[in-house]
Amino acid sequence: MIGIVGIVMIFVMVFGGYILAGGKMGIILEALPHEMIVIGGASVGAFLLANDMAGVKQTGKDVMKVFKGAKWRPADYRDLLGLLFDLIRVARSNPVALEEHIENPDGSSIFSRYPKIQHDHELVETICDTMRAASMNYDDPHQVEEVLDKRLEEAHHHALHGSHALQSVADALPAIGIVAAVLGVIKTMGSIDQPPEILGGMIGGALVGTFLGVFLAYGFVGPFSTRVKAVVEEDQHFYLLVREVLVANLHRHPPNICIEVGRQNTPHHVRPSFSDVEAVLRSLKQEAAA
Repeated sequence: MIGIVGIVMIFVMVFGGYILAGGKMGIILEALPHEMIVIGGASVGAFLLANDMAGVKQTGKDVMKVFKGAKWRPADYRDLLGLLFDLIRVARSNPVALEEHIENPDGSSIFSRYPKIQHDHELVETICDTMRAASMNYDDPHQVEEVLDKRLEEAHHHALHGSHALQSVADALPAIGIVAAVLGVIKTMGSIDQPPEILGGMIGGALVGTFLGVFLAYGFVGPFSTRVKAVVEEDQHFYLLVREVLVANLHRHPPNICIEVGRQNTPHHVRPSFSDVEAVLRSLKQEAAA
């Protein structure tokens, strides 16, 4: 919602201020279709040239994050702690029983309690692979920790691709706008014998290209890139919570302590309260004992 408010404010303030200052929209509206063909077409073409199809699809999905916001909500963090507690408890009490959950998470009774988490295949694979590695009795748990860190770093880098692609377009738009303006000037010079009022309109139309390039870059594409990056960084906390809990498990801390380490390392605005987590863990213990 706030993204839509921002877009409306940009249009109202920019064009409202222009009109209040005595500017005429006619010149802009007349030149807009042709300038948008040049600027928009060149921008899209450059974007397609710089990215493969997977990157194009990812960027398209990432644009929606501007309006949807972060994927993971505070309740999801609580669910994740419950999931990790259940897996650690099973791993400590019956390592053989853990295999059915980490080898087939889609059919796992533990993962199925948390469908939103279960549908994030990268997250589930990270949890399962790390739990599997921990069960292999590594001489040094730091080896597993290092592999986990590299995996999370790579996943985070991949998730930022959409933001980087949008920022590249934003960086190019002012220059593409200048290209459109230069083409407009070339067109004007070809009509140098026309009266001043006609030449003035043609020059004004040419300058619309420069305006659009800068306007789109700093008013839309650049902020979209920044917002996408902020949402990706926000969702990254969910994966870092997995890291904190599983690293604590590698060092053989009690399950409750592992969960508390993760809870306390979660940002305040999405951190579940101690009492909420305790209630979840108590319920899981009661179900296991039943």
